[in-house]
Amino acid sequence: MTITEKIQAGRTYLGIEFGSTRIKAVLIDDSFAPIASGAYDWENKLENGFWTYSEENMLKGLRGCYSSLAADVKTRYGTELENIGAMGISAMMHGYLAFDKDNKLLVPFRTWRNTTTAEAAEKLTKLFGFNIPQRWSIAHLYQAVLSGEEHVSRIHHITTLAGYMHSLLTGERAVGAGEAAGMFPISGSGYDEAMLDKFDEIMKPYGYEWNIRGVLPECKSAGTKGAVLTEEGARLLDESGKLRGGVPMCPPEGDAGTGMVATNSVLPRTGNVSAGTSIFSMVVLEKPLDNVYTEIDMVATPDGKPVAMVHCNNCCAELDAWVKVFGEFSQLSGKPLDKSELYTMLYKNALTADPDCGGVVAYNFLSGEPVAGVEQGRPMYFRRAEGSFSLANFMRAQLYSSMATLKMGMEILTEYENVPVDRLTGHGGLFKVGGVAQQFMADGLGAEVSVMQTAGEGGAWGMSLLAAFMSEGEGLSLPEFLEERVFKSMESSTAAPEKSGAEGFARFMANYKRGLAAQRIAD
Repeated sequence: MTITEKIQAGRTYLGIEFGSTRIKAVLIDDSFAPIASGAYDWENKLENGFWTYSEENMLKGLRGCYSSLAADVKTRYGTELENIGAMGISAMMHGYLAFDKDNKLLVPFRTWRNTTTAEAAEKLTKLFGFNIPQRWSIAHLYQAVLSGEEHVSRIHHITTLAGYMHSLLTGERAVGAGEAAGMFPISGSGYDEAMLDKFDEIMKPYGYEWNIRGVLPECKSAGTKGAVLTEEGARLLDESGKLRGGVPMCPPEGDAGTGMVATNSVLPRTGNVSAGTSIFSMVVLEKPLDNVYTEIDMVATPDGKPVAMVHCNNCCAELDAWVKVFGEFSQLSGKPLDKSELYTMLYKNALTADPDCGGVVAYNFLSGEPVAGVEQGRPMYFRRAEGSFSLANFMRAQLYSSMATLKMGMEILTEYENVPVDRLTGHGGLFKVGGVAQQFMADGLGAEVSVMQTAGEGGAWGMSLLAAFMSEGEGLSLPEFLEERVFKSMESSTAAPEKSGAEGFARFMANYKRGLAAQRIAD
């Protein structure tokens, strides 16, 4: 059967992921390889003290991304996209979307990027004996309570961006286990019952009509069936009216969960690093950590296994800004370079730099960075007067900076908790230029880092695999499905730590940690 025939027969799976700067759709066939894609670029805005995306832009982005995908299908295969075997929605994790009983959004979406919930996060961490990061939905909700925000009394339910998009398309109010674990602590197949009770207890003095169990969306494990794309949802997604309703939809997931799936990192002792606007590592644990750390989030795989997550708010944005500046220079020189050429040239040149960046240090903090103890963040760089300032050293410092705070968090897992990691896999935009960021990360983390040929597809591809698992994975666990059906013959490259690079990264980190004092003063 040709790909065109598969598309017409609905032997395809679709994943759509709302990333921080791009909404991406990936369509795969029953060989699980991407056959078409679509995208829509968007940006968050700082409004009234909160990083947000407007509700209008969410819907515009959803339609624009799908329209781009349908056009790609038409161009490649000469057919319309009218039927899909199964699909799923993913988005940046965490954040806060609160609705009233009529499903009206009460306040603009508050994204993971906000660091405005320190009081609530600290109090909940003490109450639960479990780290509650500022990004988590429950921290946003409790902070709104503590701050006396007017909308809290009218709350009917809260969700995440992925959960909201899923509800618009299906009418179901649910999220996947991995996504749920970024809203409220989970235990086994659902939210932690003892912690739910503790939260309801501290809420009694406020006298609200709602309780936490009614406010949170249902938690569903990967592979759970039941939700379908409604006719209304199909019209919302595809303005052309060609897409039919009735498409089975898997539980919506966060970008952390889809990253684990896209890198085959759902078994204990495996891990992955997702590197885009933010950067985070996910390590699947054999047992719970011995201690509570504010730098480590305890979340879950899409099928509910415990995961230690080091999440850093800043990764590629400042690096991308510098590449854009060099692009402007190429325009002025009369020899313009396209974006791909610029990235390749600058990244490859960074390989020729001094291993410690010649004393150049960069900070990529466009927003707050809790792992580094920075509340607001200011992009900065400094260099030692006796150092070597060159383009190669500057760009290598920018690349090191993109993963420096991740290194700080990972040190806790490897040095204090002795967590074993047999396999670490990278994916996301930082790895698109082969062999550069991958090598620097291997040097910095002291572990082999693999990158698969699908690394650039990211979470949208992972989401399409979760849709395929729901449809084709009966009788198999999620790890078995991925290992036996998807990744068995997948090509990848692996970089091992190099002595000079590891020593240079360590010297860079020593300078980096000393300079954090200046970053905190700038706050």
